[in-house]
Amino acid sequence: MKSGIKIIHWIIFVWICIAILQFNLIIEYYSLIAAWFGLLFSDSSSAFSFLTFRLIDSMLSVVIYLIIILIIFLYRNRIRLLKAKLNFSFAVLTLLLFVFLFAPIITNENPGFSKNLSVTKLLPPFTSVKEIVLNTNKPHKLSTEESFRIKLDRTIKPPFNDNIILADSVNISDSVIYYQGNQVNTIGKNLADETGIQIRKKFYLLGTDEYGRDVFARLIYGSRVSITVGLSAVVLSFIIGIILGFIAGYRGGFIDIILNRFTEMFLAFPVIYLIVLILALFGSSIFSVIIVLGISGWMSLFKIVKTEVLSIKQKDFFASAELIGLKNSLLLKKEIFPVIVYPVIINLLFLFSNIILAEAALSYLGLGTGSSYPSWGSMINSGQEYITKAWWLIVFPGAALILTLFTFNSAGKNLGKLLNPGIVK
Repeated sequence: MKSGIKIIHWIIFVWICIAILQFNLIIEYYSLIAAWFGLLFSDSSSAFSFLTFRLIDSMLSVVIYLIIILIIFLYRNRIRLLKAKLNFSFAVLTLLLFVFLFAPIITNENPGFSKNLSVTKLLPPFTSVKEIVLNTNKPHKLSTEESFRIKLDRTIKPPFNDNIILADSVNISDSVIYYQGNQVNTIGKNLADETGIQIRKKFYLLGTDEYGRDVFARLIYGSRVSITVGLSAVVLSFIIGIILGFIAGYRGGFIDIILNRFTEMFLAFPVIYLIVLILALFGSSIFSVIIVLGISGWMSLFKIVKTEVLSIKQKDFFASAELIGLKNSLLLKKEIFPVIVYPVIINLLFLFSNIILAEAALSYLGLGTGSSYPSWGSMINSGQEYITKAWWLIVFPGAALILTLFTFNSAGKNLGKLLNPGIVK
């Protein structure tokens, strides 16, 4: 039996760390799910009106979080990758996967929350401010809908909350006095008793940006944007590349010539001009970025698939499959794909890192996913103006981008050795 830490050990360790650090938040999420189903049975229309993307995302995250550890234990002996020895690239890939799947559990801060800029603007890492929460209790009995709304806003932070005041410091005497920059404000005792006030510390692990938004939350959710764009564009490139490659290699002749010229045209033409042109015409959005990056990255996969198909066509088992009348789709699925799966997977990993870099570059140029999403490229773009006084705005997203690119390139080589040692030396 091989010694050393295996990937399965690292996955379990990360899972346990999140469970310990965010135990209270996980319990709140499950309580929120139970409250939503209670509201669903009592007032279904109100329940569905609360069903936003963030609520669905959070509910799915905590459910998958519980299920994933059960799946690992059940299939630990069947999944070969789980028994592989842990290295740096696989460790980082595991962390990225956890961030992608469980971002609402890692942090429930809204990446777009901005308030009281005199207090929160450009705070350095490991800084804390005072958070004054109003309306923490109400004298009258709450309806089921009102109770769920309060629980929802407390668990899944909204982009803006009138009941939250952020201050540099707070003094409590006959009234509540809080300081915001050079301003001194007061909450009278009567108002404080009527609404109910809770004062707590709000901690910014990686500081804040120019709009007072939490950099850590934006970095976590920005990874989801980059990975989503990368995965979607890779899937699109995979579909285009494998279909055209199979057609060119299997059919040959005039079709092969046309597809080769088409591929060479894409390789010869500067793709960046095509990307900028399409985004300028159709606007910057996640969907348009995915389409553009997907249709600009299939050429290497096309060449790999075509070469492998030409080689497989000479084999006896492929000729036998043709003679018994297998359809083209079955030939691709049963005979070709199992043979080319290793080089295709490795190529997709390299392509994934290239697409993430391209998305970051487009976001840096203002042509990426737009200002609605905190991608790493847009964070670097907005932070360059404050590089001399707020280094963390560029350092953290830049480090995350570099680490991700290095990890996926390294993982491509390591995975190739693991799946088929004869392919990658």
